[in-house]
Amino acid sequence: MRNKQCFLILVSCFLIISTLSGCNLGLKQNGPTPLPNANNPSKEPQTTTPTSAPTPIPTPVPTVSPTPVAKEDIKVKGLYLTGWSAGKKERMDYYIDLINRTELNTLVIDIKNDDGIISYESKIPAVIEAETHYKKFDAKQVLETLHENDIYVIGRLVCFRDPAYSKKNIDRAVKHVNGGLWKEETNNNNMTWLNPCDERNWEYIVDIAKEAIELGFDEIQFDYVRFPDGTRSKMDFGKTDFVKHEVINNFLSYARKEIPENIPLSADIFGIVCVSPEDREDIGQYLELIGKDLDYISPMTYPSLYARGQIVNGIKFPDPDLEPHSVVYNTLLVAKDRLSQVEDYKAGVRPYLQGYTGSWLPEGSYQTYGAEQYRQQIQAVYDAGYEQWIFWNSNNIYEPDAFLPE
Repeated sequence: MRNKQCFLILVSCFLIISTLSGCNLGLKQNGPTPLPNANNPSKEPQTTTPTSAPTPIPTPVPTVSPTPVAKEDIKVKGLYLTGWSAGKKERMDYYIDLINRTELNTLVIDIKNDDGIISYESKIPAVIEAETHYKKFDAKQVLETLHENDIYVIGRLVCFRDPAYSKKNIDRAVKHVNGGLWKEETNNNNMTWLNPCDERNWEYIVDIAKEAIELGFDEIQFDYVRFPDGTRSKMDFGKTDFVKHEVINNFLSYARKEIPENIPLSADIFGIVCVSPEDREDIGQYLELIGKDLDYISPMTYPSLYARGQIVNGIKFPDPDLEPHSVVYNTLLVAKDRLSQVEDYKAGVRPYLQGYTGSWLPEGSYQTYGAEQYRQQIQAVYDAGYEQWIFWNSNNIYEPDAFLPE
């Protein structure tokens, strides 16, 4: 009997202990959720994965763009700089400070300049072979510094005006009908061009753009994306059965397909293209068509480059340089009217403005361009219904007082 009683007591104790353990386990399972990691409140705390559960495969995280401002949100207010300026710390510190103090938010820096030289050390085989690069600045370092200051960086890439590569690759260059290389009919008659009809040149240009994007440029801006101007009868493009603006548009279409979609693509065009119907200049820039594969076009609306007596929007300008607001405003009005008639025209308009004095003009036909002339042009952009602008001065000397403080 005593043994039976002991057995019953042991069973009872076992049941009580099991019940209490079960209650305790229940409390652990239904207790409060642990606090998130204090270092990153958006993430759950790390826990040990049970051995019975398969280890999850993490979703690949896309590389974050170094661009500090969403590209679709930026309203460009910028200045153009050469590669040499980008390589001088004192000058860059000055521009960064100016941008941080004012409405400015963008720098346009040469990737490949008018001489065909890439402004930094390139790893592209064709560039290395032709020796068409020269390290004027450390691209990665400069871009990193600019992005740390929330500055949008556009890379200017001169396309077909390229004496460096064309002279090393004569078979790809524009020829003279009498043989040899065709040269610009200017004081600097050593300027030669790559043939826009040769698709090997397209690949060369776009490869340079791709490398610039990898280095961190936020946007690619093509300049001299056209045929050369001059005496057409002296130029030999290797064939005659082509339409110039179709060649240029096909190049831009090729570039758009090759360059990542998230990278804006823009191009500079002559200001006169905005007021001249079709491709009257015969350079391959047709306003209504050139924007098909671009995010922006930048008409170079420099009053000093308009001919004296030029008619714009029905107004005759005896001395265009003396009337910066009216010249820029009326040029953009004509462009806006023409583009409004093109269904689904893609490209926005972001003009280049004159940031220099046209002192080569006859006495009395030009004026010193200071803060007042800068503001007149900026206001002309706004009055025409546009929001973005870039100032050009080949010496990179700008009027700091022209830009509103922020």
